[in-house]
Amino acid sequence: MKTIIVTQARVGSTRLPGKVLKTIQGESMLGIHLKRLKRAKNADAVMVATTTEDGSDQIIKIAESCESLFFQGSLEDVLDRFYQSVSPFSPDWVVRVTSDCPLIDSSLVDHVISEAQQGDFDYCANIITEDFPDGQDVEVFKFSALTKAWKDAKPQSDREHVTPYIRNNSDLKGGSLFKAKDVQSEKSYNKIRMTVDEPADFEMIQWLINQLGTDKSWQEYVSYMLQHPEKLVNADILRNEGYLKSIIKDN
Repeated sequence: MKTIIVTQARVGSTRLPGKVLKTIQGESMLGIHLKRLKRAKNADAVMVATTTEDGSDQIIKIAESCESLFFQGSLEDVLDRFYQSVSPFSPDWVVRVTSDCPLIDSSLVDHVISEAQQGDFDYCANIITEDFPDGQDVEVFKFSALTKAWKDAKPQSDREHVTPYIRNNSDLKGGSLFKAKDVQSEKSYNKIRMTVDEPADFEMIQWLINQLGTDKSWQEYVSYMLQHPEKLVNADILRNEGYLKSIIKDN
């Protein structure tokens, strides 16, 4: 397999327990997420990297129903879980997304994959400038870069969040280990949240899907959201709060 999409999914969540199992119009958020990912044309497979927590069997059942691969690994060392999930396949490229982003756009995933492969970048992502909506985050990196991170990354924040070691040692951040590219949007949508971390996020996503369904592009969803600012009840939630908490723990 040349390119594998890996999505992280777990039952536990501090701010919204069991969030990926919550249903909208009779379908779980994880199921919606996986079905949208499966439309990606530049990937050979979709892998769900989950844990051995109680209840993880529900995640596995959803993965199987969506004809996705699955792997169960470490709860805390997500980098190890991520690496172990794909290492048997020795892919050329790995794509990282997270399952709390139910409306991830497969066309955007394809675009970032294409940018990475055409430029032969070790790391290519649309999260550096942070001008895409939160919830449309896509990171693409070589398996060789993932392997080096797995071997060498030490801080807890690097292990919990998979890619900081690669990103911080790339030429985008003044490093020399990895050649990287920042994929930017033509316009900033930094304040738009399409991820689910808090109850207010789920409320907003539920409203959006009830209005437009689950098959629209990210641009169509954003356009509709901007037409209804009164519905954006989650607009003030801090972006990347989980990573920032990990950094505090490191210090």
